[in-house]
Amino acid sequence: MAHKLIGEILRDTCSLSENVLSEALAIQEEKGGRIGEILIQRGAITEEDLLKALGIQFGLPLWSTISKENMDVSFTENIPIQFLKKYTIIPVITRNGTYIAINDPTLFQPLDDLRLIQEWDGVQTVLASHSAILSAINYAYDMSRDSAEEYIQDMREEDRDLILSAVEETGDLLDDTSDAPIIKLVNLILSQAVKAGASDIHIEPYQNKIKIRYRLDGILYDMLNPPKHIQSTLISRIKIMARLNIAEKRLPQDGRIEIKIGDKNVDIRVSTIPIAFGERVVLRLLDKSNVLLRLSDLGMPEEGLRLFHELIRSPHGIILVTGPTGSGKTTTLYSALSTINNPDINIITIEDPIEYQIEGIGQIQVNPKINLTFANGLRSIVRQDPDVILVGEIRDLETAEIAIQSSLTGHLVFSTLHTNDSASAVTRLIDMGIEPYLVTSSVIAILAQRLVRNVCDECKAPYVPDEESLHNIGITPDMAEEKSMYKGTGCQGCLNTGYKRRTGIFELMIMDDLIKNLILKTSDSNAIKRRAIEQGMVTLRQDGAMKMLNGITTVEEVLRVTQK
Repeated sequence: MAHKLIGEILRDTCSLSENVLSEALAIQEEKGGRIGEILIQRGAITEEDLLKALGIQFGLPLWSTISKENMDVSFTENIPIQFLKKYTIIPVITRNGTYIAINDPTLFQPLDDLRLIQEWDGVQTVLASHSAILSAINYAYDMSRDSAEEYIQDMREEDRDLILSAVEETGDLLDDTSDAPIIKLVNLILSQAVKAGASDIHIEPYQNKIKIRYRLDGILYDMLNPPKHIQSTLISRIKIMARLNIAEKRLPQDGRIEIKIGDKNVDIRVSTIPIAFGERVVLRLLDKSNVLLRLSDLGMPEEGLRLFHELIRSPHGIILVTGPTGSGKTTTLYSALSTINNPDINIITIEDPIEYQIEGIGQIQVNPKINLTFANGLRSIVRQDPDVILVGEIRDLETAEIAIQSSLTGHLVFSTLHTNDSASAVTRLIDMGIEPYLVTSSVIAILAQRLVRNVCDECKAPYVPDEESLHNIGITPDMAEEKSMYKGTGCQGCLNTGYKRRTGIFELMIMDDLIKNLILKTSDSNAIKRRAIEQGMVTLRQDGAMKMLNGITTVEEVLRVTQK
């Protein structure tokens, strides 16, 4: 029996009009190509629609996802990753059976080749989406990689010359088939850090060893301790990738690497400094495929979120976000900007560095080498007729003065300061040399924040903290009595830490008349904080305590990030 034509099946299953089908057939006749792909390009059908139709045509089942749980990756030993990616095909070996998942069932030759290589006869073929197969391929080859220790054992002194191979344009690290153990080792360190969700990689040389650590959810963990003899080779390889001068080992250097790992594009900032036992390297990983968080996803309490939504729509004034390095200040500001970003307003930022690129917003990168500082950039921004300005950080009196003048002349200004709580930001501005009356007339709100680690969902278990710890965060035994509090016991998913991902805790101080009057009399942060609490401000520790009572985090985490 002859197969029914794919166009006819699509017409029936997707209710396509004769006009749409005729136009697609005309394009096919003129330019070639497949009818299904032409219809997808024209937005008439989706990839899923096409796969369903192919399933009917060839009598094949459709898988919406490919489960990676219990996947056998032994096939990676004799099948090159390039073959599977070229034809979007993968063998799926699970407890429930063996299958071949393919995106295009008309590719009979690769299907036969795969059956021949694996010595499989009569194995069922299934259909799956392009992205599902690609994700499974990347997972399988990442899981099958040799351990870092094996690469280190393979390295010999004479391998040092191999690291000088040319660095080409951004390619997928998982596709790299280089035989040099050092190249394999660096690729493995990077791919494992991205897979684990690390924000930084530290390479620290000591007298007789090197220590490699990853920062996960704000905490540094030891990952590898390679022998001392690979130090110069390892650091030289990273410096070559970052296009730094490998001969210069006495001065600090900064560079960047752009890599692709599976379906993730990662921007890496590389910083080297000379220390007693060699060069210390820190790599900051920025996953460009990360989507911007919405304000509602940051973890703000309901009332605080409502107030913050109103504040970011103010016509003018300064909104400051404060906290130490790595407390999520930039993420909060980007979320605020993307919330108010629309064609009616002109938003311009000056940052160091630009961490996310947002469509519709003009973003300037600080460059001290050509004297493009925050202050100089801010002066130019004001001449660009902006409605909203983001200054990455107020570091000096000059930047603070221009930011205040901008807010007083009808601009809404967002910026950050490194202070411990919201009240301390006022003291910091006055210490910089800003007059108290200028602070009260320009600053409309100060948001202090920290990041606490969430209890891992996969291994969380109920627990009751000791009374002293509860007392330290202002919780009485009565308040904790009816609440379900959890602690992670440690599992593979959270690398046995008991924590996975982070959420914010916040302290929002609104500059009302009572607080403004107090600032004109004193710049004592303790007095300002007491007045704000009287006015109903929820402190960082109180917000953390509520998240602990709701089972999101632990009392130890709250105490760790809100230490006085």
